[in-house]
Amino acid sequence: MSDNTSADVVVIGSGIVGATLAHRLAKQGASVLMLEAGPRFDRGAIVANFRNSPRKDDFMSPYPFSPWAPHPQYKPSDNGYLVQAGPYPYPAEYIRMVGGTTWHWAAQAWRVLPNDMRMKTLYGVGRDWPLSYEELEPFYLEAEIRMGVTGSTKNGSPRSQPFPMPPVAESWAQRRFRERLAPAGYEVIENTVARNSQNYDGRPACCGNNNCMPICPIDAQYHGGLAADAAEAAGVKLLVNAVVYRIEHDAKGRIAAVHYYDPDKKSTRVTGKVFILAANGIESPKLLLLSASDKYPNGLANSSDTVGRHLMDHPSNKLTFETEEANWPGRGPMSPASINHLRDGAFRSESAAYRIDISDASQVLAVTQELIAKGVYGVDLEQQLRHRAARQVSLKNVMEQLPLPQNRVVLSPRKDALGIPTPQIHYEMDDYIHKGMALARIEYGKIAALMGGTNLRYSDEGKYSNNQHITGTLSMGSNPADSVVDSHGRSHDHENLFIAGTGIMPTSATVNSTLTAVALALRSSESIKASL
Repeated sequence: MSDNTSADVVVIGSGIVGATLAHRLAKQGASVLMLEAGPRFDRGAIVANFRNSPRKDDFMSPYPFSPWAPHPQYKPSDNGYLVQAGPYPYPAEYIRMVGGTTWHWAAQAWRVLPNDMRMKTLYGVGRDWPLSYEELEPFYLEAEIRMGVTGSTKNGSPRSQPFPMPPVAESWAQRRFRERLAPAGYEVIENTVARNSQNYDGRPACCGNNNCMPICPIDAQYHGGLAADAAEAAGVKLLVNAVVYRIEHDAKGRIAAVHYYDPDKKSTRVTGKVFILAANGIESPKLLLLSASDKYPNGLANSSDTVGRHLMDHPSNKLTFETEEANWPGRGPMSPASINHLRDGAFRSESAAYRIDISDASQVLAVTQELIAKGVYGVDLEQQLRHRAARQVSLKNVMEQLPLPQNRVVLSPRKDALGIPTPQIHYEMDDYIHKGMALARIEYGKIAALMGGTNLRYSDEGKYSNNQHITGTLSMGSNPADSVVDSHGRSHDHENLFIAGTGIMPTSATVNSTLTAVALALRSSESIKASL
Protein backbone atom coordinates (compact mmCIF):
# COMPACT_ATOMS: atom_id res chain seq x y z
CA MET A 1 0.00 0.00 0.00
CA SER A 2 1.30 3.44 -0.94
CA ASP A 3 0.47 6.68 0.89
CA ASN A 4 1.98 9.41 -1.20
CA THR A 5 -1.07 11.09 -2.73
CA SER A 6 -2.69 14.11 -1.12
CA ALA A 7 -4.58 17.30 -1.93
CA ASP A 8 -6.59 19.99 -0.19
CA VAL A 9 -9.75 18.60 -1.80
CA VAL A 10 -10.34 15.03 -2.98
CA VAL A 11 -13.27 14.57 -5.37
CA ILE A 12 -14.65 11.08 -6.01
CA GLY A 13 -16.20 11.02 -9.48
CA SER A 14 -15.44 13.04 -12.62
CA GLY A 15 -18.99 13.47 -13.95
CA ILE A 16 -20.51 16.83 -14.76
CA VAL A 17 -21.19 17.65 -11.08
CA GLY A 18 -17.88 16.54 -9.59
CA ALA A 19 -15.84 18.08 -12.40
CA THR A 20 -17.69 21.41 -12.20
CA LEU A 21 -17.15 21.58 -8.46
CA ALA A 22 -13.47 20.60 -8.83
CA HIS A 23 -12.99 23.30 -11.47
CA ARG A 24 -14.51 26.01 -9.27
CA LEU A 25 -12.42 25.06 -6.23
CA ALA A 26 -9.22 24.92 -8.27
CA LYS A 27 -9.93 28.38 -9.67
CA GLN A 28 -10.28 29.57 -6.06
CA GLY A 29 -6.77 28.34 -5.27
CA ALA A 30 -7.29 24.91 -3.72
CA SER A 31 -5.26 21.90 -4.77
CA VAL A 32 -7.77 19.37 -6.09
CA LEU A 33 -7.42 15.68 -6.88
CA MET A 34 -10.26 14.02 -8.79
CA LEU A 35 -10.58 10.22 -8.81
CA GLU A 36 -12.43 8.46 -11.62
CA ALA A 37 -13.17 4.73 -11.47
CA GLY A 38 -13.37 4.30 -15.23
CA PRO A 39 -11.16 5.09 -18.21
CA ARG A 40 -10.79 8.17 -20.38
CA PHE A 41 -12.42 8.05 -23.82
CA ASP A 42 -12.66 10.81 -26.42
CA ARG A 43 -15.61 11.97 -28.48
CA GLY A 44 -14.18 10.75 -31.78
CA ALA A 45 -13.90 7.17 -30.53
CA ILE A 46 -17.43 7.27 -29.09
CA VAL A 47 -18.86 8.60 -32.36
CA ALA A 48 -17.06 5.84 -34.28
CA ASN A 49 -18.43 3.23 -31.87
CA PHE A 50 -21.95 4.58 -32.39
CA ARG A 51 -21.65 4.53 -36.18
CA ASN A 52 -20.38 0.96 -36.09
CA SER A 53 -22.85 -0.33 -33.50
CA PRO A 54 -25.61 -2.68 -34.71
CA ARG A 55 -27.77 -1.41 -31.81
CA LYS A 56 -28.40 2.24 -32.58
CA ASP A 57 -31.21 2.37 -30.02
CA ASP A 58 -28.93 1.13 -27.22
CA PHE A 59 -27.47 4.32 -25.80
CA MET A 60 -24.87 2.40 -23.80
CA SER A 61 -23.40 0.50 -26.75
CA PRO A 62 -20.84 3.16 -27.81
CA TYR A 63 -19.33 3.43 -24.34
CA PRO A 64 -16.46 1.37 -22.93
CA PHE A 65 -17.18 -1.32 -20.38
CA SER A 66 -14.41 -1.82 -17.82
CA PRO A 67 -14.26 -4.98 -15.69
CA TRP A 68 -12.69 -2.98 -12.86
CA ALA A 69 -15.41 -0.28 -13.00
CA PRO A 70 -18.51 -2.06 -14.31
CA HIS A 71 -21.78 -0.32 -15.01
CA PRO A 72 -25.22 -1.69 -15.87
CA GLN A 73 -25.72 -3.11 -19.35
CA TYR A 74 -28.98 -4.58 -20.66
CA LYS A 75 -28.32 -5.31 -24.34
CA PRO A 76 -27.77 -7.76 -25.86
CA SER A 77 -28.41 -9.19 -22.37
CA ASP A 78 -28.54 -7.98 -18.77
CA ASN A 79 -25.10 -8.19 -17.19
CA GLY A 80 -26.67 -8.35 -13.73
CA TYR A 81 -24.59 -5.54 -12.26
CA LEU A 82 -27.67 -4.06 -10.62
CA VAL A 83 -29.36 -6.76 -8.57
CA GLN A 84 -33.13 -6.29 -8.71
CA ALA A 85 -34.92 -7.04 -5.43
CA GLY A 86 -38.31 -5.86 -6.70
CA PRO A 87 -41.19 -5.65 -6.57
CA TYR A 88 -40.74 -3.41 -9.63
CA PRO A 89 -37.58 -3.49 -11.80
CA TYR A 90 -35.36 -0.43 -11.93
CA PRO A 91 -33.02 -0.85 -14.95
CA ALA A 92 -30.93 2.28 -14.38
CA GLU A 93 -28.29 3.18 -16.94
CA TYR A 94 -25.14 5.14 -16.18
CA ILE A 95 -21.58 5.35 -17.48
CA ARG A 96 -18.44 4.94 -15.38
CA MET A 97 -15.77 6.85 -17.30
CA VAL A 98 -14.29 10.34 -17.35
CA GLY A 99 -17.21 12.74 -17.74
CA GLY A 100 -19.87 10.30 -16.57
CA THR A 101 -23.37 9.74 -17.85
CA THR A 102 -24.02 13.14 -19.46
CA TRP A 103 -22.01 11.93 -22.43
CA HIS A 104 -25.27 10.29 -23.57
CA TRP A 105 -27.90 12.60 -22.13
CA ALA A 106 -30.49 14.62 -24.06
CA ALA A 107 -28.97 17.84 -22.60
CA GLN A 108 -32.24 18.84 -20.91
CA ALA A 109 -31.20 21.34 -18.26
CA TRP A 110 -34.32 22.54 -16.47
CA ARG A 111 -34.73 24.41 -13.23
CA VAL A 112 -37.28 23.07 -10.77
CA LEU A 113 -40.36 25.14 -9.96
CA PRO A 114 -40.36 27.02 -6.63
CA ASN A 115 -43.30 24.86 -5.49
CA ASP A 116 -41.30 21.68 -6.19
CA MET A 117 -39.19 22.63 -3.18
CA ARG A 118 -42.18 22.95 -0.82
CA MET A 119 -44.16 19.78 -1.53
CA LYS A 120 -44.81 18.88 2.12
CA THR A 121 -45.92 22.38 3.08
CA LEU A 122 -48.09 23.00 0.01
CA TYR A 123 -49.51 19.57 -0.78
CA GLY A 124 -48.89 17.39 2.27
CA VAL A 125 -46.74 14.85 0.38
CA GLY A 126 -43.02 14.32 -0.16
CA ARG A 127 -40.45 16.50 1.57
CA ASP A 128 -39.56 20.18 1.79
CA TRP A 129 -36.11 21.35 0.73
CA PRO A 130 -33.91 23.01 3.37
CA LEU A 131 -33.32 26.02 1.09
CA SER A 132 -35.48 28.24 -1.06
CA TYR A 133 -35.64 28.70 -4.81
CA GLU A 134 -34.39 32.27 -4.31
CA GLU A 135 -31.25 30.97 -2.56
CA LEU A 136 -30.52 28.59 -5.42
CA GLU A 137 -31.34 30.94 -8.31
CA PRO A 138 -27.92 32.67 -8.59
CA PHE A 139 -26.25 29.28 -8.85
CA TYR A 140 -28.74 28.12 -11.47
CA LEU A 141 -27.68 31.15 -13.48
CA GLU A 142 -23.98 30.40 -13.03
CA ALA A 143 -24.54 26.81 -14.11
CA GLU A 144 -26.49 27.91 -17.19
CA ILE A 145 -23.75 30.30 -18.28
CA ARG A 146 -21.09 27.65 -17.72
CA MET A 147 -23.01 24.96 -19.64
CA GLY A 148 -24.56 27.12 -22.34
CA VAL A 149 -28.24 26.65 -21.53
CA THR A 150 -31.16 28.01 -23.53
CA GLY A 151 -34.91 27.53 -23.66
CA SER A 152 -38.30 29.12 -23.21
CA THR A 153 -38.88 31.78 -20.58
CA LYS A 154 -42.42 30.36 -20.20
CA ASN A 155 -41.30 27.28 -18.28
CA GLY A 156 -42.51 28.49 -14.87
CA SER A 157 -39.11 28.96 -13.22
CA PRO A 158 -38.39 32.61 -12.33
CA ARG A 159 -35.19 34.12 -13.70
CA SER A 160 -33.09 37.11 -12.67
CA GLN A 161 -31.32 37.29 -16.05
CA PRO A 162 -31.94 36.00 -19.60
CA PHE A 163 -30.54 32.76 -20.93
CA PRO A 164 -27.03 33.16 -22.35
CA MET A 165 -28.30 32.53 -25.90
CA PRO A 166 -31.59 32.21 -27.83
CA PRO A 167 -33.36 28.85 -28.27
CA VAL A 168 -32.30 26.30 -30.88
CA ALA A 169 -34.28 26.71 -34.12
CA GLU A 170 -37.60 24.87 -34.27
CA SER A 171 -37.83 21.61 -36.14
CA TRP A 172 -40.74 21.20 -38.55
CA ALA A 173 -42.43 18.60 -36.35
CA GLN A 174 -42.08 20.84 -33.29
CA ARG A 175 -43.59 23.76 -35.21
CA ARG A 176 -46.60 21.76 -36.41
CA PHE A 177 -47.32 20.48 -32.90
CA ARG A 178 -47.16 24.04 -31.59
CA GLU A 179 -49.43 25.41 -34.32
CA ARG A 180 -52.05 22.67 -34.21
CA LEU A 181 -52.31 22.40 -30.44
CA ALA A 182 -52.43 26.13 -29.65
CA PRO A 183 -56.11 26.69 -30.52
CA ALA A 184 -57.08 24.03 -27.97
CA GLY A 185 -55.06 25.71 -25.22
CA TYR A 186 -52.00 23.44 -25.28
CA GLU A 187 -48.86 25.58 -25.20
CA VAL A 188 -45.85 23.84 -26.72
CA ILE A 189 -42.57 25.41 -25.54
CA GLU A 190 -38.91 24.82 -26.29
CA ASN A 191 -37.27 22.46 -23.85
CA THR A 192 -34.59 24.01 -21.65
CA VAL A 193 -31.33 22.50 -22.89
CA ALA A 194 -27.56 22.78 -22.59
CA ARG A 195 -27.26 22.88 -26.38
CA ASN A 196 -25.75 25.67 -28.44
CA SER A 197 -28.00 27.62 -30.78
CA GLN A 198 -24.94 29.62 -31.89
CA ASN A 199 -21.20 29.34 -31.44
CA TYR A 200 -20.60 29.44 -27.70
CA ASP A 201 -17.61 28.74 -25.48
CA GLY A 202 -15.57 27.51 -28.45
CA ARG A 203 -18.19 24.96 -29.50
CA PRO A 204 -20.42 25.03 -32.59
CA ALA A 205 -24.17 25.43 -32.88
CA CYS A 206 -26.48 22.42 -33.19
CA CYS A 207 -26.68 21.26 -36.80
CA GLY A 208 -29.52 18.78 -36.35
CA ASN A 209 -27.75 15.41 -36.40
CA ASN A 210 -30.61 13.91 -34.36
CA ASN A 211 -28.45 11.55 -32.34
CA CYS A 212 -28.06 13.75 -29.25
CA MET A 213 -28.48 10.44 -27.46
CA PRO A 214 -26.13 8.61 -27.30
CA ILE A 215 -23.57 11.19 -28.52
CA CYS A 216 -23.53 14.65 -30.05
CA PRO A 217 -20.89 14.23 -32.77
CA ILE A 218 -19.85 17.91 -32.75
CA ASP A 219 -20.09 18.85 -29.05
CA ALA A 220 -22.92 21.29 -29.67
CA GLN A 221 -24.36 20.08 -26.39
CA TYR A 222 -22.50 20.30 -23.11
CA HIS A 223 -21.44 17.17 -21.22
CA GLY A 224 -19.28 15.98 -18.38
CA GLY A 225 -16.30 15.28 -20.60
CA LEU A 226 -16.06 19.00 -21.31
CA ALA A 227 -16.42 19.75 -17.60
CA ALA A 228 -13.56 17.35 -16.81
CA ASP A 229 -11.36 18.96 -19.49
CA ALA A 230 -12.05 22.40 -18.00
CA ALA A 231 -11.21 21.13 -14.52
CA GLU A 232 -7.85 19.79 -15.66
CA ALA A 233 -7.10 23.04 -17.49
CA ALA A 234 -7.73 24.87 -14.20
CA GLY A 235 -5.14 22.71 -12.42
CA VAL A 236 -7.16 19.76 -11.14
CA LYS A 237 -5.20 16.50 -11.10
CA LEU A 238 -7.32 13.68 -12.53
CA LEU A 239 -6.52 10.03 -11.84
CA VAL A 240 -8.36 7.55 -14.06
CA ASN A 241 -9.03 3.86 -13.36
CA ALA A 242 -9.00 4.67 -9.65
CA VAL A 243 -11.83 2.66 -8.08
CA VAL A 244 -12.54 4.01 -4.61
CA TYR A 245 -13.69 1.16 -2.38
CA ARG A 246 -13.41 2.60 1.14
CA ILE A 247 -13.65 5.95 2.88
CA GLU A 248 -11.59 6.08 6.08
CA HIS A 249 -12.47 8.18 9.13
CA ASP A 250 -10.50 9.09 12.25
CA ALA A 251 -11.47 8.71 15.90
CA LYS A 252 -13.42 11.99 15.85
CA GLY A 253 -15.43 11.00 12.79
CA ARG A 254 -13.61 13.26 10.33
CA ILE A 255 -12.72 11.74 6.99
CA ALA A 256 -8.99 11.02 6.91
CA ALA A 257 -8.48 9.28 3.58
CA VAL A 258 -9.99 7.31 0.74
CA HIS A 259 -8.63 4.05 -0.65
CA TYR A 260 -8.77 3.08 -4.29
CA TYR A 261 -7.84 0.07 -6.40
CA ASP A 262 -6.22 0.24 -9.81
CA PRO A 263 -7.29 -2.38 -12.42
CA ASP A 264 -4.70 -4.82 -10.99
CA LYS A 265 -6.17 -4.34 -7.50
CA LYS A 266 -3.20 -2.44 -6.17
CA SER A 267 -4.49 -0.23 -3.36
CA THR A 268 -3.56 3.42 -2.82
CA ARG A 269 -4.46 5.67 0.10
CA VAL A 270 -5.29 9.31 -0.62
CA THR A 271 -5.36 11.95 2.10
CA GLY A 272 -6.91 15.41 2.06
CA LYS A 273 -8.56 18.17 4.07
CA VAL A 274 -12.01 17.99 2.47
CA PHE A 275 -13.59 15.07 0.62
CA ILE A 276 -16.38 15.35 -1.95
CA LEU A 277 -18.40 12.30 -2.92
CA ALA A 278 -19.77 12.94 -6.42
CA ALA A 279 -20.33 9.55 -8.03
CA ASN A 280 -24.10 9.26 -8.65
CA GLY A 281 -27.31 8.38 -6.83
CA ILE A 282 -26.42 4.67 -6.86
CA GLU A 283 -22.61 4.51 -6.66
CA SER A 284 -22.33 7.19 -3.94
CA PRO A 285 -24.58 5.45 -1.39
CA LYS A 286 -22.92 2.16 -2.32
CA LEU A 287 -19.54 3.57 -1.30
CA LEU A 288 -20.87 4.98 1.98
CA LEU A 289 -22.37 1.60 2.85
CA LEU A 290 -19.11 -0.15 1.88
CA SER A 291 -17.23 2.06 4.34
CA ALA A 292 -18.99 0.77 7.46
CA SER A 293 -16.78 0.52 10.55
CA ASP A 294 -17.06 -0.31 14.24
CA LYS A 295 -17.89 3.34 14.93
CA TYR A 296 -20.35 3.52 12.03
CA PRO A 297 -21.72 -0.02 11.59
CA ASN A 298 -24.49 1.10 9.20
CA GLY A 299 -22.09 2.92 6.91
CA LEU A 300 -20.75 6.44 6.81
CA ALA A 301 -23.04 9.49 6.89
CA ASN A 302 -25.86 7.15 7.88
CA SER A 303 -26.81 7.90 11.47
CA SER A 304 -30.30 8.68 10.11
CA ASP A 305 -30.55 5.31 8.29
CA THR A 306 -31.44 7.24 5.12
CA VAL A 307 -28.34 6.56 2.99
CA GLY A 308 -29.66 4.77 -0.09
CA ARG A 309 -33.31 5.50 0.71
CA HIS A 310 -35.81 7.68 -1.19
CA LEU A 311 -34.63 6.52 -4.62
CA MET A 312 -36.56 8.38 -7.30
CA ASP A 313 -36.58 8.66 -11.07
CA HIS A 314 -39.16 9.96 -13.54
CA PRO A 315 -41.37 7.03 -14.58
CA SER A 316 -43.03 7.35 -17.99
CA ASN A 317 -45.81 5.90 -20.06
CA LYS A 318 -46.12 6.62 -23.76
CA LEU A 319 -48.29 7.00 -26.83
CA THR A 320 -47.05 6.34 -30.36
CA PHE A 321 -49.28 7.32 -33.28
CA GLU A 322 -49.29 8.64 -36.83
CA THR A 323 -50.23 12.21 -37.68
CA GLU A 324 -52.45 13.00 -40.65
CA GLU A 325 -49.76 15.12 -42.30
CA ALA A 326 -46.09 14.43 -42.83
CA ASN A 327 -44.14 16.00 -39.97
CA TRP A 328 -40.75 14.46 -40.83
CA PRO A 329 -39.35 13.78 -37.35
CA GLY A 330 -35.62 13.12 -37.31
CA ARG A 331 -34.22 16.54 -38.07
CA GLY A 332 -32.93 18.65 -35.19
CA PRO A 333 -32.70 17.69 -31.50
CA MET A 334 -34.36 14.43 -30.49
CA SER A 335 -36.37 16.00 -27.65
CA PRO A 336 -37.03 19.62 -28.61
CA ALA A 337 -40.32 20.63 -26.97
CA SER A 338 -42.87 19.86 -24.30
CA ILE A 339 -46.23 20.73 -22.74
CA ASN A 340 -45.88 22.00 -19.18
CA HIS A 341 -49.26 23.05 -17.76
CA LEU A 342 -49.55 19.91 -15.58
CA ARG A 343 -46.24 20.39 -13.76
CA ASP A 344 -47.94 21.97 -10.75
CA GLY A 345 -51.33 22.40 -9.11
CA ALA A 346 -53.48 21.43 -6.14
CA PHE A 347 -53.93 17.96 -7.68
CA ARG A 348 -50.40 17.13 -6.48
CA SER A 349 -51.82 16.27 -3.08
CA GLU A 350 -53.47 13.24 -4.73
CA SER A 351 -51.62 12.39 -7.95
CA ALA A 352 -48.27 13.01 -9.58
CA ALA A 353 -47.49 16.06 -11.67
CA TYR A 354 -45.78 15.62 -15.04
CA ARG A 355 -44.45 17.18 -18.20
CA ILE A 356 -45.42 15.86 -21.65
CA ASP A 357 -42.37 15.51 -23.86
CA ILE A 358 -42.73 15.53 -27.66
CA SER A 359 -40.20 13.34 -29.41
CA ASP A 360 -38.55 14.42 -32.66
CA ALA A 361 -36.37 11.32 -32.91
CA SER A 362 -36.04 9.64 -36.29
CA GLN A 363 -38.61 6.87 -36.69
CA VAL A 364 -36.86 5.02 -39.52
CA LEU A 365 -35.29 2.30 -37.38
CA ALA A 366 -38.39 1.70 -35.23
CA VAL A 367 -40.74 1.52 -38.23
CA THR A 368 -38.36 -0.73 -40.18
CA GLN A 369 -38.04 -3.17 -37.30
CA GLU A 370 -41.80 -3.27 -36.80
CA LEU A 371 -42.54 -3.86 -40.50
CA ILE A 372 -39.93 -6.58 -40.90
CA ALA A 373 -41.23 -8.31 -37.76
CA LYS A 374 -44.65 -8.38 -39.47
CA GLY A 375 -43.16 -9.94 -42.61
CA VAL A 376 -43.34 -6.84 -44.81
CA TYR A 377 -40.67 -6.82 -47.54
CA GLY A 378 -39.81 -5.42 -50.95
CA VAL A 379 -41.75 -2.58 -52.55
CA ASP A 380 -44.41 -2.75 -49.84
CA LEU A 381 -41.74 -2.29 -47.17
CA GLU A 382 -40.35 0.78 -48.93
CA GLN A 383 -43.75 2.38 -49.42
CA GLN A 384 -44.94 1.80 -45.86
CA LEU A 385 -41.59 2.89 -44.44
CA ARG A 386 -41.62 6.17 -46.37
CA HIS A 387 -45.20 6.91 -45.34
CA ARG A 388 -44.97 5.98 -41.67
CA ALA A 389 -41.47 7.31 -40.90
CA ALA A 390 -42.67 10.75 -42.03
CA ARG A 391 -45.72 10.65 -39.75
CA GLN A 392 -44.98 8.48 -36.73
CA VAL A 393 -44.46 10.44 -33.53
CA SER A 394 -44.52 9.73 -29.83
CA LEU A 395 -45.44 11.45 -26.60
CA LYS A 396 -44.23 10.51 -23.14
CA ASN A 397 -44.53 12.00 -19.71
CA VAL A 398 -41.78 12.93 -17.27
CA MET A 399 -43.50 12.23 -13.96
CA GLU A 400 -42.54 13.13 -10.43
CA GLN A 401 -42.09 10.34 -7.92
CA LEU A 402 -42.47 10.68 -4.17
CA PRO A 403 -39.44 9.94 -1.95
CA LEU A 404 -40.54 6.60 -0.49
CA PRO A 405 -38.12 5.19 2.13
CA GLN A 406 -38.61 1.63 0.87
CA ASN A 407 -37.25 2.59 -2.55
CA ARG A 408 -33.57 2.19 -1.85
CA VAL A 409 -30.06 1.11 -2.76
CA VAL A 410 -28.29 -1.47 -0.58
CA LEU A 411 -25.29 -3.77 -1.05
CA SER A 412 -25.92 -7.03 -2.87
CA PRO A 413 -24.22 -10.38 -2.20
CA ARG A 414 -22.87 -10.24 -5.77
CA LYS A 415 -19.30 -8.97 -6.27
CA ASP A 416 -17.55 -7.44 -9.26
CA ALA A 417 -14.12 -8.34 -10.68
CA LEU A 418 -12.33 -6.45 -7.88
CA GLY A 419 -14.40 -8.16 -5.19
CA ILE A 420 -16.52 -5.09 -4.47
CA PRO A 421 -20.23 -5.73 -3.77
CA THR A 422 -22.55 -4.43 -6.48
CA PRO A 423 -25.73 -2.42 -5.77
CA GLN A 424 -29.07 -4.04 -5.01
CA ILE A 425 -32.23 -2.08 -5.80
CA HIS A 426 -35.54 -2.21 -3.92
CA TYR A 427 -38.15 -0.33 -5.95
CA GLU A 428 -41.90 -0.02 -6.24
CA MET A 429 -44.60 2.23 -7.69
CA ASP A 430 -47.43 3.67 -5.58
CA ASP A 431 -50.94 4.94 -6.32
CA TYR A 432 -49.61 8.48 -6.61
CA ILE A 433 -47.80 7.38 -9.78
CA HIS A 434 -50.63 5.20 -11.11
CA LYS A 435 -53.14 8.05 -10.83
CA GLY A 436 -50.84 10.43 -12.66
CA MET A 437 -50.23 7.89 -15.42
CA ALA A 438 -53.98 7.41 -15.94
CA LEU A 439 -54.48 11.16 -16.31
CA ALA A 440 -51.59 11.39 -18.76
CA ARG A 441 -53.18 8.78 -21.03
CA ILE A 442 -56.28 10.97 -21.29
CA GLU A 443 -54.15 13.96 -22.27
CA TYR A 444 -52.31 11.90 -24.90
CA GLY A 445 -55.61 10.99 -26.54
CA LYS A 446 -56.68 14.63 -26.74
CA ILE A 447 -53.36 15.68 -28.27
CA ALA A 448 -53.40 12.84 -30.82
CA ALA A 449 -56.91 13.85 -31.91
CA LEU A 450 -55.75 17.43 -32.49
CA MET A 451 -52.93 16.09 -34.66
CA GLY A 452 -55.31 13.93 -36.68
CA GLY A 453 -53.75 10.87 -35.09
CA THR A 454 -54.38 7.30 -36.22
CA ASN A 455 -52.96 3.90 -35.28
CA LEU A 456 -52.67 4.88 -31.60
CA ARG A 457 -50.47 2.53 -29.55
CA TYR A 458 -50.35 3.18 -25.84
CA SER A 459 -47.73 1.58 -23.62
CA ASP A 460 -49.11 -1.23 -21.47
CA GLU A 461 -51.02 -0.08 -18.40
CA GLY A 462 -49.01 -0.45 -15.23
CA LYS A 463 -45.70 -0.81 -17.11
CA TYR A 464 -43.51 2.27 -17.03
CA SER A 465 -40.09 3.11 -18.36
CA ASN A 466 -37.62 5.11 -16.32
CA ASN A 467 -35.74 8.10 -17.67
CA GLN A 468 -32.33 7.42 -16.09
CA HIS A 469 -32.72 10.43 -13.78
CA ILE A 470 -31.37 8.81 -10.61
CA THR A 471 -32.50 11.10 -7.79
CA GLY A 472 -32.71 10.88 -4.01
CA THR A 473 -30.77 8.28 -1.93
CA LEU A 474 -28.72 10.98 -0.10
CA SER A 475 -31.43 13.48 0.76
CA MET A 476 -30.58 16.92 2.09
CA GLY A 477 -32.49 18.30 5.05
CA SER A 478 -32.30 20.46 8.15
CA ASN A 479 -32.89 17.56 10.55
CA PRO A 480 -29.97 15.09 10.91
CA ALA A 481 -32.47 12.47 12.05
CA ASP A 482 -34.08 12.14 8.62
CA SER A 483 -31.49 13.36 6.11
CA VAL A 484 -27.91 12.72 5.03
CA VAL A 485 -26.57 16.22 4.26
CA ASP A 486 -27.46 19.82 5.06
CA SER A 487 -28.45 22.48 2.54
CA HIS A 488 -24.80 22.93 1.52
CA GLY A 489 -24.21 19.23 0.88
CA ARG A 490 -22.17 18.74 4.06
CA SER A 491 -22.68 15.39 5.81
CA HIS A 492 -24.42 15.72 9.15
CA ASP A 493 -22.07 13.06 10.53
CA HIS A 494 -18.67 14.07 9.11
CA GLU A 495 -17.80 17.75 9.01
CA ASN A 496 -15.28 17.48 6.16
CA LEU A 497 -17.34 15.20 3.90
CA PHE A 498 -19.53 16.82 1.26
CA ILE A 499 -21.83 15.00 -1.13
CA ALA A 500 -22.77 16.39 -4.55
CA GLY A 501 -25.06 15.15 -7.27
CA THR A 502 -28.69 14.39 -7.97
CA GLY A 503 -28.80 12.07 -4.95
CA ILE A 504 -29.06 14.95 -2.49
CA MET A 505 -32.28 16.30 -4.03
CA PRO A 506 -35.17 15.72 -1.57
CA THR A 507 -37.82 15.52 -4.33
CA SER A 508 -37.67 14.72 -8.03
CA ALA A 509 -39.95 17.41 -9.53
CA THR A 510 -41.00 16.87 -13.16
CA VAL A 511 -37.75 17.74 -14.92
CA ASN A 512 -34.35 16.27 -15.57
CA SER A 513 -32.20 16.73 -12.49
CA THR A 514 -28.73 17.54 -13.86
CA LEU A 515 -28.86 21.35 -13.87
CA THR A 516 -30.19 21.40 -10.32
CA ALA A 517 -27.38 19.11 -9.16
CA VAL A 518 -24.78 21.37 -10.77
CA ALA A 519 -26.35 24.47 -9.20
CA LEU A 520 -26.40 22.80 -5.76
CA ALA A 521 -22.73 21.86 -6.19
CA LEU A 522 -21.76 25.41 -7.07
CA ARG A 523 -23.59 26.59 -3.95
CA SER A 524 -21.74 23.96 -1.88
CA SER A 525 -18.40 25.28 -3.10
CA GLU A 526 -18.76 28.34 -0.89
CA SER A 527 -18.97 26.20 2.26
CA ILE A 528 -16.19 23.92 1.04
CA LYS A 529 -13.87 26.86 0.41
CA ALA A 530 -14.68 28.30 3.83
CA SER A 531 -13.92 24.96 5.49
CA LEU A 532 -10.43 24.98 3.98
